[in-house]
Amino acid sequence: QVQLVESGGGLVQAGGSLRLSCTSSGSSGSILGNDYMGWYRQAPGKQRELVATIYNSGGVNYAESVKGRFTISRESAKNTVYLQMNSLKPEDTAVYYCKRVLWGKDYWGQGTQVTVSS
Repeated sequence: QVQLVESGGGLVQAGGSLRLSCTSSGSSGSILGNDYMGWYRQAPGKQRELVATIYNSGGVNYAESVKGRFTISRESAKNTVYLQMNSLKPEDTAVYYCKRVLWGKDYWGQGTQVTVSS
């Protein structure tokens, strides 16, 4: 079984920073270039949206709204992905979900709440 566990969410003032972590267990990993780990978020009344991903091939991508503020990184040996969030804005408030695509299949964590006060 593949399990993903997020941590690092919390309450922060606008302009502050948080670092999210996600650790995946239950698999030895994948060599598929299009497999990835990443972060999505869902705000109240909104659809879940992509925040950032990092691919086995080495590529990364970010939502336009977070470029220049958020940084995604990965520790392959530990199956851990991080999201460093700087210059946080109230509109970043959401539940943040870790996602792993492993051998072409999707796995999701349970989410961690990020709340940014104005």
